Amino acid sequence: MRSGITSRARRALGEDIGIRRADARDAKRLTRLVRTSRAYEGPYAPMVAGYRVGHDYVGTHRVFAAVGEATGRLLGFYSLILDPPELDLMFVADDAQGAGIGRLLIGHLREEAHAAGLTEVRVVSHPPAEGFYTSVGAHRTGTVRAAPPAVMWDRPELVLPVG
Repeated sequence: MRSGITSRARRALGEDIGIRRADARDAKRLTRLVRTSRAYEGPYAPMVAGYRVGHDYVGTHRVFAAVGEATGRLLGFYSLILDPPELDLMFVADDAQGAGIGRLLIGHLREEAHAAGLTEVRVVSHPPAEGFYTSVGAHRTGTVRAAPPAVMWDRPELVLPVG
């Protein structure tokens, strides 16, 4: 497991954190993290109610998981699509938010994107997460309009520089 330890995360969570490539055995835990996210309560709940991160998705995409090294606990994950470059999914466990896991994942994403020769990555953000993405250097480029019935609200579109 590649270590991506930050002292903030270690202090907040009480263990070292590593980032590793997710595999098919992680699919159920990734799905549970998406479906139980408090960020998708209320009006946003229908978007993730039936969402599934399947074995096939994990097997064909660049999915990386932040995991407690001592416990194996899933703390968050992201999925990077290379062509066209886009952050497809990013979730942090509710009880791990504020510990630096999101920043750790973004740092790892930048390393992966850079290694793949990318200069920027598109992010279509969940509206409440836009502030997080701008805090890590993304800048807004527009708005992706609602696409009912799957997505009932407009979403911010941003670009995250890699270099």
